[in-house]
Amino acid sequence: MDQIVAVVRGFDGALVLIPGPGSDFPEPAWGDAFFYYAPDGRLPRNVQPYATIVTRNQPGDCASDLDAPNRWRVNIHVDRAAFLELTGEERRGLSRCRDYASTDRVMPHPVYGSLGWISVVNPAERTLNTVVRLLHDAHNAARARFERRREQEPPPERD
Repeated sequence: MDQIVAVVRGFDGALVLIPGPGSDFPEPAWGDAFFYYAPDGRLPRNVQPYATIVTRNQPGDCASDLDAPNRWRVNIHVDRAAFLELTGEERRGLSRCRDYASTDRVMPHPVYGSLGWISVVNPAERTLNTVVRLLHDAHNAARARFERRREQEPPPERD
């Protein structure tokens, strides 16, 4: 997990949040990581992270068995073409017959796969390079969305 966090922190304009006790985040998020494109270093408003790392089961999301020791999952939003290439399935027509607890395998996110999220439990030798590439692609897509929004903002009023 630390290796992936370090890689993302090296991306230009990346903001990595890892909430803990005393933060404004709820306890179920403590210890997880949230990745944003935020060149000003501030948490973007009305924007979801482009990737996350979760370290324990969440309500409605226990298929990856993350409560077991030394287990965590990276989740990355990908475009349609990447999703199809990685999973062999369209996002909207996913089969549910897979072992989401398998490690070092790219697969649809057990809850948000139909929305274009993929996941990998404990990325290692087989998937680490793919995960880093997908994180870079997701970061660049978040940057492009940020720049489109900025271009659409009205100019500041002058006195």
